Amino acid sequence: MPRLSPPRKPRNQEVRSREYLTEMEVARLAEAAQALGRHGHRDACMILLAFRHGLRVSELIALRWDMVDLDACLLHVTRLKHGVASSHPLRGPEVRGLRRVKRDAPQSPYVFLSEREAPMTDSNFRKMLARAGREAGFDFLVHPHMLRHATGYKLANDGQDTRAIQHYLGHKNIQHTVRYTELNSNGSTGFGRISLVRQEERYGIHHHWPSRRRDLGVS
Repeated sequence: MPRLSPPRKPRNQEVRSREYLTEMEVARLAEAAQALGRHGHRDACMILLAFRHGLRVSELIALRWDMVDLDACLLHVTRLKHGVASSHPLRGPEVRGLRRVKRDAPQSPYVFLSEREAPMTDSNFRKMLARAGREAGFDFLVHPHMLRHATGYKLANDGQDTRAIQHYLGHKNIQHTVRYTELNSNGSTGFGRISLVRQEERYGIHHHWPSRRRDLGVS
């Protein structure tokens, strides 16, 4: 009897219409998450940080308070998959959001906690994101890596060069970064240069992210 091979796992592009969110969609997602449940602020803050800093879900849930400097407005990002660690500036809405998270949550070395006061898990965040996506009216399943891809496409749309995006996302191999600038050069991301004043005030989403501490008024 011939030996049967296990069924092949379908490729992402075979089951998903796309792998990223636009900047406006991230704002809608954060707004929907804010309105869901009693931990809405925590959930919206997680979405904001994942998008603003291009965090993988494993990097997001592993954030500890010793990686966050609220006084200096800095986030020390430790990348997984042999990525390059770096320090990112935190904007005002992020700092305010993190201060509230710290004030509302019990004492813990981890930034984001679950209902049981344990560190958030990959599964917790994925389920919350899927619920927020449905609440926001998306007709596709939202998954965490869409936020990281949204970061890359947003930076490319803002005219950042490939090396700068590589450093910001912590890619060790630049081949993982060129997808963003290649699509941007063809004008196919559909982000557009739109004004998001309300979203920036609430969620810190903004087109020109500061690359130096003095851009934030931090000496």
